[in-house]
Amino acid sequence: MQKQERDEKLPSSAPRGEPKSVGRIFSILEALSRTGSGLGLAELAGEAGAPKTSLVGLLSGLVAEKALVRDEAGRYQLGPRIHSLAMQVTGGRELVKLARPIMEALCEKTGETVIFGALTPRADLVHYLDRIESTNAIRYAVTVGEERELYCSSMGKTLLAFLPEERFEEYLMSTDLRAFTENTITDQNQIRQEMKKIRQEGIAFSNSERVPGASGIGAPIYSDAGEVIAALVVAGPADRFLKHVKEHEPHLRDAAADCSRLAEGLVKTR
Repeated sequence: MQKQERDEKLPSSAPRGEPKSVGRIFSILEALSRTGSGLGLAELAGEAGAPKTSLVGLLSGLVAEKALVRDEAGRYQLGPRIHSLAMQVTGGRELVKLARPIMEALCEKTGETVIFGALTPRADLVHYLDRIESTNAIRYAVTVGEERELYCSSMGKTLLAFLPEERFEEYLMSTDLRAFTENTITDQNQIRQEMKKIRQEGIAFSNSERVPGASGIGAPIYSDAGEVIAALVVAGPADRFLKHVKEHEPHLRDAAADCSRLAEGLVKTR
C-alpha cells in the first residue's frame, strides 16, 4: 500500500525545468513568426521573459535542429524545419487542396505531369504532396508521399536554392552527392553556381539527373512573408519535354504565382 502511494506521487516530482523551457520555446517561435527581419538575443530574451544567458543554449539547440537560423548579424529567424512543418499541418493541407485546380490547368496547358512538393521537416529531402499526371501514354510518374534528393531534381533544386545560406552550406557539406546518372551534378562548386542562377531567374531545370530520360522545370511558391514554402514542377520524358520547355516555362511561372497568392490569402483569412 505504501509503495502504491509513492508511485502515485511520482508525476508531481518530475523535473521542473522542462515546462519553463517549453514555454520559452513557444515564446521565441511566436515572436519570430511576427517579424520578417528576425530578432536578436536581447529582443528574444525580452519576449521570453528570461535572462539572455539562459536562452543561449536553447537557441543553439533550435538552430542545430533547423527550427531557427542565425544570420551573420546574430539575428534569429524561423528555420526550414518550422516552415516545412507548417506546410504539413492544416494550412499546408489547405494550400495543397486549393492549388489542385491550378495544377490541373497547368497539366492541361503543358500536357505534362505537374507536381506540388515541399521540404521534409529536416530540410534534407523533398516530399511530394500532390500530383496531376499527364494523360500521355508515355509520361513522367511519381507517387504522392515519395521523397527525393534536393540536389538533382527540379523540385529539389528549387527548394535548395532558397534555403538560408548557412543551412545550404551545411546541406552541401553533409550530403552524399551521389551520381544517379551521367548528368547528375556532384561537384559542390557547380551546385553553388546553379543555385545562384536559380535564385536570380526564379526557375530550376533538370535533365536526366535523377531519372534517366526525364526532364523537368520547377518554380518556387512563396508565403505572405516572402519565404519559399513549396515548389511546383512540370516534368515529362526528356525527348518530348525539351522541345517545348520554353513554352511550358511561362505557364509554370504563372501557376506558381497563383499558388503564392493562395498561400497569402490563407494567412489573411485566419
